[in-house]
Amino acid sequence: MPEETCRPVSRGSVAARGGRDGLRFCFVVFLLLGSLGCSATTEQEAGAARWAIALHGGAGAIPVDAPPETRDAYRSSLARALTRGVSLLEEGWDGVEVVEAVIRQLEDDPLFNAGHGAVFNAEGRHELDASIMSGADLSCGAVAGVTTVRHPITLARHVMEETRHVLLSGAGAEAFADRCPVERVKNEFFSTERRREQWLRKRASKKGTVGVVVLDREGHLAAGTSTGGLTDKRWGRIGDSPVIGAGTYADDAGCAVSCTGTGEEFIRHSVAASVSSRVRFGGASVQAAADALIHEILSPDDGGLIAVDGRGRIAFSFSTPGMYRAAANSEGRFEVGIHAEMGAVPRLP
Repeated sequence: MPEETCRPVSRGSVAARGGRDGLRFCFVVFLLLGSLGCSATTEQEAGAARWAIALHGGAGAIPVDAPPETRDAYRSSLARALTRGVSLLEEGWDGVEVVEAVIRQLEDDPLFNAGHGAVFNAEGRHELDASIMSGADLSCGAVAGVTTVRHPITLARHVMEETRHVLLSGAGAEAFADRCPVERVKNEFFSTERRREQWLRKRASKKGTVGVVVLDREGHLAAGTSTGGLTDKRWGRIGDSPVIGAGTYADDAGCAVSCTGTGEEFIRHSVAASVSSRVRFGGASVQAAADALIHEILSPDDGGLIAVDGRGRIAFSFSTPGMYRAAANSEGRFEVGIHAEMGAVPRLP
């Protein structure tokens, strides 16, 4: 398909990840052979239906003594997003598809600094960033500084699947969006009164971001991140969220990671890729790798991250007072948390 043509991204249209088709074919052949009399069960076969998902709504959080209705609002939003992801994984959706779908929901949630509810820049406008990555073959796409795309994560996926590039920014990303079937809105769509007040009072929001990491039922990892950036940012500042390896990374041989925090520090230390490398090459557990980057490499209050490895082990690590987060897996886990502790909650519509 010509690069200048952008087709709809939908279930099953993962053009850039042809490697998965081969894996699916092998899996079908394996099942057929099993039906002919092979009764041995390997660890890989037994775990074929295993899945896991984690998401975050940004490091740094409301005060511990915030009004109950405020805490409940965040917990409900996290539970709804997690419910969406779990439902899609149970239906057998591809990891990249799940990441995109859940982040789209978070981009429409005014509680978080992504999409509708994004912070204001120095000119009183909104510039949005997002990235997405498949662990199956390291395909990835990102956009930075977009101003009229309702769901930047969807445009990032188009970059991944419809171009030979990884990151498009500013006017170029907007021009690419003109050729894609993505919803466009006026820049004012992203505004909320809470963010406007925050901007007018110059209360910097350094850590507001949303992200999702997934292990799908085929054993593939995926990650995505979306953000409105830094309150009152100037000069086209871009943080870590759209930078592959800094704010987002996924590698089936390592882990999937989405970060949130002071973007410049996550870029300097290539945090997301470093976590995956510690798992893949250093033999570290995903939790140990996450903690090493957050608590040993970065400085206190720099932020946090979420991660999941190929066995469905989920890690959260943050050095801020809290991090909006949620996790679920095929073994029945379904939890959300804001501050130190996480707790089980019911699935919500």
